[in-house]
Amino acid sequence: MPTFETWNVVKVPFPYADRPVRQRRPALVVACGELETNHNLLWVLMITSAENRGWPSDVPVGDLEAAGLPAPSVVRTAKVAVIDSRDAELLGSLAAGDRGAVSRQVGHHLTGMLRAGGDA
Repeated sequence: MPTFETWNVVKVPFPYADRPVRQRRPALVVACGELETNHNLLWVLMITSAENRGWPSDVPVGDLEAAGLPAPSVVRTAKVAVIDSRDAELLGSLAAGDRGAVSRQVGHHLTGMLRAGGDA
C-alpha cells in the first residue's frame, strides 16, 4: 500500500455533497501521516477543471505536469473530503509555487473554527 504525503495529487472516489454518488477524480492531499498510518484516511481537497465556473477560493494549478494533470485545473479549497487511502492512486505532486496560496485559502476557511476553539 502506498504511503502518501501532503501536497500529493491523487485520484480518488470523491463524494458529492448534493447527491449519493462518487466520481473518481483528482484531489490534493492536505492531511495524512498518522491519519493514514492509524486509520487509512486522507483529507483531500477537490481538484476540478479550470473550465468550470470558478469559486472565490479556487487556486490554479501552475505546473500541470508535476501534478500529473492532463488539463488546466484548480484546487477547490472549499471542498474537502475524507477518503480511504487504499482507494487513492498517486498522480503527482502540487508544485511548491502553488502551495502557499492553497495554505492561505485553507487557513482562511478554518479561521472561524480556530477562533471558536479558544472558547472550548
